[in-house]
Amino acid sequence: MAKRRCFIKQLIAAGAGLTINATARSVSAAPVKTTQPAPDGFFTLGRQDDHWWLISPDGQPFFTVGINHIDPATLRYPENIDLWRDKYGGSTIRWIQESVTPNLHDWGFNSVGWVQEVTVRKWQHSRSFTIDEYRALDMPYCHLLPFTESHQWEKHTVHYDFRSDDWKEWCDYVARAHCGELAEERNLIGYFYSDCPTWIHSRPDNQWRGPIFDPDRLESEAGRKELIELATLYYATTHDAIRRYDKHHLIFGDRYEANAPIAKQVIDAALPYVDVLSFQDFRDPVTHLPEYHRQTGKPVLLADVARMRWQTAPGEFTHNEGEWYAATLQQLFQTPGCIGFHLCGAYQRNRARRYGLLDEREIPDSENVPLIRQANHRITQQMKTRFPQVQ
Repeated sequence: MAKRRCFIKQLIAAGAGLTINATARSVSAAPVKTTQPAPDGFFTLGRQDDHWWLISPDGQPFFTVGINHIDPATLRYPENIDLWRDKYGGSTIRWIQESVTPNLHDWGFNSVGWVQEVTVRKWQHSRSFTIDEYRALDMPYCHLLPFTESHQWEKHTVHYDFRSDDWKEWCDYVARAHCGELAEERNLIGYFYSDCPTWIHSRPDNQWRGPIFDPDRLESEAGRKELIELATLYYATTHDAIRRYDKHHLIFGDRYEANAPIAKQVIDAALPYVDVLSFQDFRDPVTHLPEYHRQTGKPVLLADVARMRWQTAPGEFTHNEGEWYAATLQQLFQTPGCIGFHLCGAYQRNRARRYGLLDEREIPDSENVPLIRQANHRITQQMKTRFPQVQ
Protein backbone atom coordinates (compact mmCIF):
# COMPACT_ATOMS: atom_id res chain seq x y z
CA MET A 1 0.00 0.00 0.00
CA ALA A 2 2.82 2.42 0.85
CA LYS A 3 4.52 1.73 -2.49
CA ARG A 4 1.24 2.31 -4.31
CA ARG A 5 0.72 5.67 -2.52
CA CYS A 6 4.27 6.66 -3.45
CA PHE A 7 3.68 5.74 -7.12
CA ILE A 8 0.43 7.73 -7.23
CA LYS A 9 2.13 10.71 -5.55
CA GLN A 10 4.90 10.63 -8.14
CA LEU A 11 2.42 10.50 -11.02
CA ILE A 12 0.52 13.51 -9.66
CA ALA A 13 3.70 15.44 -9.03
CA ALA A 14 5.05 14.62 -12.48
CA GLY A 15 1.86 15.98 -14.03
CA ALA A 16 2.31 19.20 -12.07
CA GLY A 17 5.95 19.53 -13.08
CA LEU A 18 7.17 19.05 -9.50
CA THR A 19 10.30 17.59 -8.03
CA ILE A 20 9.45 15.88 -4.74
CA ASN A 21 11.16 14.07 -1.94
CA ALA A 22 10.27 10.41 -2.42
CA THR A 23 12.90 8.65 -0.36
CA ALA A 24 15.44 7.29 -2.87
CA ARG A 25 13.04 7.59 -5.80
CA SER A 26 12.10 10.81 -7.56
CA VAL A 27 10.28 11.94 -10.67
CA SER A 28 13.30 13.94 -11.77
CA ALA A 29 17.06 13.76 -11.61
CA ALA A 30 17.23 16.37 -8.82
CA PRO A 31 15.35 15.08 -5.75
CA VAL A 32 14.49 17.51 -2.97
CA LYS A 33 16.36 16.52 0.17
CA THR A 34 14.65 16.74 3.56
CA THR A 35 15.40 15.34 7.00
CA GLN A 36 12.58 12.81 6.60
CA PRO A 37 13.81 9.21 6.44
CA ALA A 38 10.35 8.01 5.35
CA PRO A 39 8.18 10.80 3.86
CA ASP A 40 5.91 8.63 1.70
CA GLY A 41 2.27 9.22 2.63
CA PHE A 42 3.05 12.34 4.71
CA PHE A 43 3.61 16.04 4.08
CA THR A 44 6.96 16.74 2.45
CA LEU A 45 8.54 19.40 0.21
CA GLY A 46 8.64 19.90 -3.55
CA ARG A 47 9.85 22.45 -6.07
CA GLN A 48 8.72 23.69 -9.46
CA ASP A 49 10.77 26.23 -11.42
CA ASP A 50 12.59 27.29 -8.24
CA HIS A 51 9.31 27.75 -6.36
CA TRP A 52 9.02 25.66 -3.19
CA TRP A 53 5.77 24.04 -2.11
CA LEU A 54 4.59 21.72 0.57
CA ILE A 55 3.43 18.40 -0.92
CA SER A 56 0.39 16.84 0.73
CA PRO A 57 0.19 13.14 1.66
CA ASP A 58 -1.78 12.64 -1.59
CA GLY A 59 0.99 14.24 -3.64
CA GLN A 60 -0.68 17.60 -4.26
CA PRO A 61 1.10 20.98 -4.02
CA PHE A 62 0.01 22.74 -0.86
CA PHE A 63 0.52 26.32 0.36
CA THR A 64 -0.35 26.41 4.04
CA VAL A 65 -2.74 29.23 4.97
CA GLY A 66 -3.20 28.73 8.67
CA ILE A 67 -4.48 30.34 11.82
CA ASN A 68 -2.80 30.26 15.23
CA HIS A 69 -4.09 30.30 18.82
CA ILE A 70 -7.25 28.23 19.33
CA ASP A 71 -8.24 27.80 22.98
CA PRO A 72 -11.65 26.66 24.30
CA ALA A 73 -11.03 28.40 27.64
CA THR A 74 -12.20 31.61 25.93
CA LEU A 75 -15.73 30.16 26.12
CA ARG A 76 -15.52 29.51 29.86
CA TYR A 77 -15.64 32.99 31.36
CA PRO A 78 -18.51 33.36 33.86
CA GLU A 79 -20.19 35.68 31.35
CA ASN A 80 -20.24 33.21 28.44
CA ILE A 81 -19.88 29.74 29.93
CA ASP A 82 -23.56 29.18 29.12
CA LEU A 83 -22.50 28.83 25.47
CA TRP A 84 -19.91 26.23 26.39
CA ARG A 85 -22.36 24.18 28.43
CA ASP A 86 -25.56 24.58 26.44
CA LYS A 87 -24.23 24.68 22.87
CA TYR A 88 -21.30 22.26 23.12
CA GLY A 89 -22.20 20.18 26.17
CA GLY A 90 -18.89 21.07 27.81
CA SER A 91 -17.03 19.06 25.15
CA THR A 92 -13.88 20.33 23.44
CA ILE A 93 -14.35 17.69 20.73
CA ARG A 94 -17.84 18.99 19.92
CA TRP A 95 -16.61 22.59 19.94
CA ILE A 96 -13.85 21.73 17.46
CA GLN A 97 -16.19 19.78 15.19
CA GLU A 98 -19.14 22.20 15.35
CA SER A 99 -17.37 25.56 15.58
CA VAL A 100 -13.65 25.54 14.81
CA THR A 101 -13.42 23.35 11.72
CA PRO A 102 -16.56 24.71 9.97
CA ASN A 103 -15.50 28.30 10.57
CA LEU A 104 -11.93 27.76 9.39
CA HIS A 105 -13.18 26.12 6.19
CA ASP A 106 -15.69 28.93 5.65
CA TRP A 107 -12.98 31.56 6.19
CA GLY A 108 -10.72 29.84 3.65
CA PHE A 109 -8.00 28.54 5.96
CA ASN A 110 -6.56 25.17 4.95
CA SER A 111 -4.49 24.47 8.08
CA VAL A 112 -3.85 25.29 11.72
CA GLY A 113 -0.42 26.72 12.42
CA TRP A 114 -0.27 26.44 16.20
CA VAL A 115 -3.16 25.97 18.60
CA GLN A 116 -1.62 27.20 21.86
CA GLU A 117 -2.89 30.59 23.04
CA VAL A 118 -1.91 33.41 25.37
CA THR A 119 -3.29 32.80 28.84
CA VAL A 120 -1.88 35.81 30.71
CA ARG A 121 0.31 38.39 28.99
CA LYS A 122 4.02 37.51 29.15
CA TRP A 123 3.11 34.16 30.71
CA GLN A 124 2.96 30.62 29.44
CA HIS A 125 0.72 29.64 26.56
CA SER A 126 -2.20 27.25 26.96
CA ARG A 127 -1.79 23.53 26.33
CA SER A 128 -1.64 22.02 22.87
CA PHE A 129 -4.42 19.85 21.46
CA THR A 130 -4.51 16.16 22.30
CA ILE A 131 -4.30 13.63 19.49
CA ASP A 132 -8.08 13.11 19.70
CA GLU A 133 -8.67 16.86 19.42
CA TYR A 134 -6.39 17.06 16.37
CA ARG A 135 -8.33 14.17 14.84
CA ALA A 136 -11.59 16.01 15.53
CA LEU A 137 -10.12 19.07 13.80
CA ASP A 138 -9.63 16.93 10.67
CA MET A 139 -7.37 19.50 9.00
CA PRO A 140 -3.63 19.79 8.38
CA TYR A 141 -1.81 21.27 11.38
CA CYS A 142 1.59 21.94 12.92
CA HIS A 143 2.61 21.07 16.46
CA LEU A 144 5.08 22.76 18.81
CA LEU A 145 7.50 20.59 20.80
CA PRO A 146 8.43 22.16 24.17
CA PHE A 147 12.15 21.41 24.08
CA THR A 148 12.98 24.85 25.55
CA GLU A 149 11.23 27.71 27.32
CA SER A 150 13.34 30.50 25.84
CA HIS A 151 10.49 32.47 24.26
CA GLN A 152 11.10 36.20 24.04
CA TRP A 153 7.74 36.98 25.65
CA GLU A 154 8.20 34.60 28.63
CA LYS A 155 9.66 36.06 31.82
CA HIS A 156 9.86 33.21 34.33
CA THR A 157 12.09 30.39 33.09
CA VAL A 158 15.87 30.07 33.26
CA HIS A 159 17.75 28.94 30.17
CA TYR A 160 18.41 25.23 29.80
CA ASP A 161 21.95 23.90 29.66
CA PHE A 162 22.09 22.33 26.19
CA ARG A 163 25.29 20.50 27.09
CA SER A 164 23.80 18.72 30.10
CA ASP A 165 22.64 15.11 30.20
CA ASP A 166 19.43 16.27 31.87
CA TRP A 167 18.47 18.40 28.87
CA LYS A 168 19.25 15.59 26.42
CA GLU A 169 17.10 13.28 28.52
CA TRP A 170 14.36 15.93 28.50
CA CYS A 171 14.49 16.12 24.68
CA ASP A 172 14.06 12.39 24.47
CA TYR A 173 11.10 12.58 26.84
CA VAL A 174 9.44 15.36 24.80
CA ALA A 175 9.91 13.42 21.56
CA ARG A 176 8.71 10.20 23.18
CA ALA A 177 5.62 11.90 24.61
CA HIS A 178 4.67 13.97 21.55
CA CYS A 179 6.23 12.43 18.44
CA GLY A 180 5.72 8.88 19.62
CA GLU A 181 1.99 9.60 19.64
CA LEU A 182 1.75 11.76 16.49
CA ALA A 183 4.19 9.89 14.24
CA GLU A 184 1.54 8.21 12.07
CA GLU A 185 -0.84 11.19 11.77
CA ARG A 186 -1.22 12.16 8.12
CA ASN A 187 -2.71 15.59 8.91
CA LEU A 188 0.38 16.63 10.87
CA ILE A 189 2.55 18.82 8.63
CA GLY A 190 5.55 19.22 10.92
CA TYR A 191 7.04 20.27 14.23
CA PHE A 192 8.02 23.66 15.62
CA TYR A 193 10.36 24.19 18.57
CA SER A 194 10.59 27.41 20.61
CA ASP A 195 8.50 30.46 19.83
CA CYS A 196 10.95 33.35 19.25
CA PRO A 197 13.93 31.95 21.20
CA THR A 198 16.26 34.54 22.70
CA TRP A 199 19.51 33.20 21.27
CA ILE A 200 21.31 36.55 21.32
CA HIS A 201 18.63 39.01 22.42
CA SER A 202 16.34 39.59 25.37
CA ARG A 203 13.35 41.73 26.26
CA PRO A 204 12.88 44.04 29.28
CA ASP A 205 10.78 41.46 31.14
CA ASN A 206 13.40 38.71 30.82
CA GLN A 207 16.52 40.86 30.96
CA TRP A 208 17.29 39.21 34.30
CA ARG A 209 18.19 35.94 32.57
CA GLY A 210 19.82 37.49 29.51
CA PRO A 211 20.09 35.81 26.12
CA ILE A 212 21.06 32.17 25.65
CA PHE A 213 24.44 33.33 24.34
CA ASP A 214 26.13 36.66 25.12
CA PRO A 215 26.18 38.61 21.82
CA ASP A 216 29.32 40.48 22.87
CA ARG A 217 31.22 37.22 22.55
CA LEU A 218 30.50 37.20 18.81
CA GLU A 219 33.13 39.92 18.46
CA SER A 220 35.82 37.22 18.71
CA GLU A 221 36.51 34.17 16.56
CA ALA A 222 36.52 32.01 19.69
CA GLY A 223 33.07 33.25 20.64
CA ARG A 224 31.67 32.62 17.16
CA LYS A 225 33.03 29.09 17.18
CA GLU A 226 31.51 28.48 20.62
CA LEU A 227 28.06 29.59 19.44
CA ILE A 228 28.30 27.31 16.40
CA GLU A 229 29.20 24.42 18.69
CA LEU A 230 26.35 25.19 21.13
CA ALA A 231 23.70 25.71 18.44
CA THR A 232 24.81 22.61 16.52
CA LEU A 233 24.46 20.56 19.69
CA TYR A 234 20.98 22.00 20.26
CA TYR A 235 19.71 21.28 16.75
CA ALA A 236 21.37 17.87 16.47
CA THR A 237 19.96 16.77 19.84
CA THR A 238 16.41 17.89 19.05
CA HIS A 239 16.54 16.44 15.52
CA ASP A 240 17.86 13.08 16.72
CA ALA A 241 15.24 12.89 19.47
CA ILE A 242 12.44 13.43 16.94
CA ARG A 243 13.82 10.92 14.47
CA ARG A 244 14.04 8.19 17.10
CA TYR A 245 10.25 8.28 17.30
CA ASP A 246 9.04 9.87 14.04
CA LYS A 247 10.58 9.13 10.63
CA HIS A 248 7.83 10.83 8.65
CA HIS A 249 7.15 14.47 9.45
CA LEU A 250 8.86 17.72 8.53
CA ILE A 251 10.90 19.71 11.05
CA PHE A 252 10.25 23.46 11.09
CA GLY A 253 12.51 24.18 14.08
CA ASP A 254 12.54 27.43 16.03
CA ARG A 255 10.19 30.24 15.05
CA TYR A 256 12.74 33.07 14.90
CA GLU A 257 11.79 36.68 15.61
CA ALA A 258 12.70 38.38 12.33
CA ASN A 259 12.85 41.81 13.95
CA ALA A 260 15.35 40.88 16.65
CA PRO A 261 19.03 40.03 16.18
CA ILE A 262 19.52 36.54 14.71
CA ALA A 263 23.04 35.13 14.73
CA LYS A 264 24.25 33.72 11.45
CA GLN A 265 25.95 30.96 13.46
CA VAL A 266 22.56 29.82 14.78
CA ILE A 267 20.97 29.71 11.33
CA ASP A 268 23.96 27.90 9.86
CA ALA A 269 23.87 25.34 12.67
CA ALA A 270 20.16 24.70 12.10
CA LEU A 271 20.34 24.16 8.33
CA PRO A 272 21.31 20.44 8.31
CA TYR A 273 18.72 19.58 10.98
CA VAL A 274 15.56 21.42 9.88
CA ASP A 275 13.57 21.34 6.65
CA VAL A 276 12.22 24.89 6.70
CA LEU A 277 13.27 28.16 8.35
CA SER A 278 10.34 29.58 10.32
CA PHE A 279 9.84 33.20 11.34
CA GLN A 280 7.57 35.48 13.29
CA ASP A 281 7.49 38.89 11.61
CA PHE A 282 4.98 41.59 12.48
CA ARG A 283 6.78 44.35 10.57
CA ASP A 284 8.12 43.47 7.12
CA PRO A 285 7.87 39.78 6.22
CA VAL A 286 7.72 40.53 2.50
CA THR A 287 11.30 41.81 2.75
CA HIS A 288 12.76 39.57 5.43
CA LEU A 289 11.59 36.10 4.36
CA PRO A 290 12.86 36.23 0.76
CA GLU A 291 16.21 37.46 2.05
CA TYR A 292 16.63 34.45 4.35
CA HIS A 293 15.64 32.16 1.49
CA ARG A 294 18.24 33.76 -0.80
CA GLN A 295 20.94 33.51 1.86
CA THR A 296 20.34 29.87 2.78
CA GLY A 297 18.49 28.18 -0.09
CA LYS A 298 15.99 26.83 2.45
CA PRO A 299 12.24 27.26 2.04
CA VAL A 300 10.76 29.69 4.55
CA LEU A 301 7.49 29.84 6.47
CA LEU A 302 5.83 32.91 7.95
CA ALA A 303 4.78 31.09 11.10
CA ASP A 304 3.17 34.01 12.96
CA VAL A 305 2.04 37.38 11.67
CA ALA A 306 -0.68 39.98 12.13
CA ARG A 307 -1.27 43.70 12.05
CA MET A 308 -3.41 45.43 14.64
CA ARG A 309 -3.13 48.15 17.27
CA TRP A 310 -0.91 46.59 19.91
CA GLN A 311 -1.16 49.03 22.81
CA THR A 312 -4.46 48.09 24.38
CA ALA A 313 -5.55 48.35 28.00
CA PRO A 314 -7.43 45.64 29.93
CA GLY A 315 -10.99 45.57 28.67
CA GLU A 316 -10.04 47.21 25.37
CA PHE A 317 -10.04 45.18 22.15
CA THR A 318 -8.54 45.55 18.70
CA HIS A 319 -8.89 43.87 15.30
CA ASN A 320 -6.72 42.12 12.70
CA GLU A 321 -6.40 44.38 9.67
CA GLY A 322 -7.97 42.46 6.80
CA GLU A 323 -6.65 44.67 4.00
CA TRP A 324 -3.06 44.32 5.23
CA TYR A 325 -3.59 40.57 5.60
CA ALA A 326 -4.81 40.23 2.01
CA ALA A 327 -1.95 42.23 0.51
CA THR A 328 0.77 40.49 2.55
CA LEU A 329 -0.62 36.99 1.92
CA GLN A 330 -0.70 37.62 -1.83
CA GLN A 331 2.88 38.91 -1.92
CA LEU A 332 4.24 35.97 0.05
CA PHE A 333 2.29 33.46 -2.02
CA GLN A 334 4.19 34.81 -5.02
CA THR A 335 7.55 34.56 -3.21
CA PRO A 336 9.42 31.52 -4.59
CA GLY A 337 10.85 30.38 -1.28
CA CYS A 338 7.75 30.78 0.89
CA ILE A 339 5.61 27.72 1.64
CA GLY A 340 2.98 29.31 3.86
CA PHE A 341 1.44 32.09 5.93
CA HIS A 342 0.04 31.61 9.45
CA LEU A 343 -2.10 34.36 10.98
CA CYS A 344 -1.57 35.26 14.63
CA GLY A 345 -5.34 34.87 15.04
CA ALA A 346 -6.63 34.36 17.45
CA TYR A 347 -9.59 32.16 16.64
CA GLN A 348 -11.55 33.74 19.46
CA ARG A 349 -10.40 36.72 21.47
CA ASN A 350 -9.72 36.48 25.16
CA ARG A 351 -9.00 39.15 27.75
CA ALA A 352 -5.24 38.59 27.64
CA ARG A 353 -4.63 38.70 23.87
CA ARG A 354 -7.53 41.13 23.30
CA TYR A 355 -8.05 40.32 19.64
CA GLY A 356 -9.56 37.48 17.61
CA LEU A 357 -11.79 36.70 14.65
CA LEU A 358 -14.68 35.84 16.97
CA ASP A 359 -15.65 37.72 20.11
CA GLU A 360 -16.54 36.02 23.40
CA ARG A 361 -20.12 35.42 22.23
CA GLU A 362 -18.88 33.86 18.94
CA ILE A 363 -19.82 36.89 16.84
CA PRO A 364 -17.36 37.30 13.91
CA ASP A 365 -15.44 40.48 13.16
CA SER A 366 -17.86 41.77 10.50
CA GLU A 367 -15.33 44.11 8.88
CA ASN A 368 -12.17 41.99 8.69
CA VAL A 369 -13.33 38.36 8.49
CA PRO A 370 -14.88 38.93 5.01
CA LEU A 371 -11.59 40.47 3.81
CA ILE A 372 -9.60 37.53 5.21
CA ARG A 373 -12.04 35.03 3.71
CA GLN A 374 -11.81 36.68 0.30
CA ALA A 375 -8.00 36.73 0.42
CA ASN A 376 -7.81 33.06 1.41
CA HIS A 377 -10.22 31.93 -1.29
CA ARG A 378 -8.23 33.92 -3.83
CA ILE A 379 -5.15 31.85 -2.95
CA THR A 380 -7.17 28.64 -3.27
CA GLN A 381 -8.30 29.66 -6.73
CA GLN A 382 -4.77 30.59 -7.77
CA MET A 383 -3.54 27.18 -6.64
CA LYS A 384 -6.25 25.50 -8.73
CA THR A 385 -5.28 27.59 -11.74
CA ARG A 386 -1.60 26.88 -11.31
CA PHE A 387 -2.02 23.12 -10.73
CA PRO A 388 -5.17 22.02 -12.62
CA GLN A 389 -3.85 18.43 -12.76
CA VAL A 390 -4.32 17.90 -9.03
CA GLN A 391 -7.85 19.20 -8.52
